[in-house]
Amino acid sequence: MSPRAKKAKALDGFKIEVEFANGEVRIFDVAPLLNFPVYQPLKTRSYFEKVFVSQGIVQWPNEVDISPDTLYLDSRAVA
Repeated sequence: MSPRAKKAKALDGFKIEVEFANGEVRIFDVAPLLNFPVYQPLKTRSYFEKVFVSQGIVQWPNEVDISPDTLYLDSRAVA
């Protein structure tokens, strides 16, 4: 089981910086998900920037979210 998210911040290029409960900070690229219908609202930059964390899960106001496992396993560590 992957650690839960504590903070999330939108970056350029449809990436998000996520701080996890274990203290790691990682970068996740959301761009590959944008072709799926549920994620298409995130193509609007102002909406993408509304990212937040609730109960350890990264999400947006329209109830779109990304699981902590996906975020952790498919992200890269910040150097």
